[in-house]
Amino acid sequence: MTNTEQYVGVQVNSDNYAIPILKVHEIIRMQEITHVPNTRACVLGVIKLRGQIIPIVSLRERLGLPDAEYTKHTRVVIVTEREGHMGIIVDRVHQVLSFEDIQPPPHQGKVAYLSGLGCKGDMLVSILDLEHLIEEGMQ
Repeated sequence: MTNTEQYVGVQVNSDNYAIPILKVHEIIRMQEITHVPNTRACVLGVIKLRGQIIPIVSLRERLGLPDAEYTKHTRVVIVTEREGHMGIIVDRVHQVLSFEDIQPPPHQGKVAYLSGLGCKGDMLVSILDLEHLIEEGMQ
């Protein structure tokens, strides 16, 4: 069965992830982040985007990966969830994806912010569950 839902493919470290395209508000280049004291480690701070204050989360931090230098490919994916807009820093944004098959994440070491694994040929892509990613990141 083919899934017609589309995703924005992103990369963190050398791993591929997918964000539901209907949740993506826009994708911007990296910009200066204003630090906000007493926030969780994954919340790097905020940016101002067209008059709106947007919290910024490090996907690397959420995934337990070490920090890395930002490059010309680093992007902030502005997503929309119940809480409003939030920016997620990724190493690179790829193309729009749709998957031939989506499987549930493995039960061993199940991560709450993964909603499944998308299969595209021989490639597996972890599909992010933004609601859990954002809720856990903001607590």
